[in-house]
Amino acid sequence: MRHRNAGIKLGRTSSHRDAMFRNMVTSLFKYDRIRTTDVKAKELKRWADKIVTLAKQGDLNARRQALAIVREKDVVHKLFEEATERFGSISGGYTRVVKVGRRPGDAAPICIVELVAPEKSKKKDDKKKKSKAPVKKKAGAKKPAKAKKDEIVAPVAKEKSADTGEEKVSGT
Repeated sequence: MRHRNAGIKLGRTSSHRDAMFRNMVTSLFKYDRIRTTDVKAKELKRWADKIVTLAKQGDLNARRQALAIVREKDVVHKLFEEATERFGSISGGYTRVVKVGRRPGDAAPICIVELVAPEKSKKKDDKKKKSKAPVKKKAGAKKPAKAKKDEIVAPVAKEKSADTGEEKVSGT
C-alpha cells in the first residue's frame, strides 16, 4: 500500500530522481516550456509549483530554499523578480500540462509543461479587441471569380466607340 507516500519512483534511485527533477525545474523556469513524458510532467508540476510559491514570498529564506533546488542563480534571480507580477493574482496552478502525442521510439505519452500566464490580462485584451467597431465592406466591391485550373482568363477592357458612344467589352 502507498499510504502517505507522495511522489513517484520512476525506476531511479532517489539521488538520480532528485537530480533529474532539479534539472527539469531549472529548464522549465529558464525556457518557460519543456517537453517530457506524461508521468514526469505530472511530478514536475509539483516541484515547479512549490518553487513559484517560494518566489512569491520573496524573502531571503525563500530564495535560499529555491537555490537549494534550482542550481542556477540567474534563473532564481529572474524568477524572484517576475513572480509577483506574473503570478501575483493567482494562488496555485502555476503550470499547465498539455498532452502532445506519443514518442516514436517507444510510444511513451509526451506532454508539454509550461508556465501559465495570468488570465486577467488576457481577458482585458479580449475586451479591448471586442470593443472596436467592425469594419464595413463596400457594397460595390466584389471578389473576382477564380479561374479554373486549365482555363486562361484574358483581361477585360471597356472601350467607348467614337461614333455611337456605346461601350464595347473586349477580351472575351
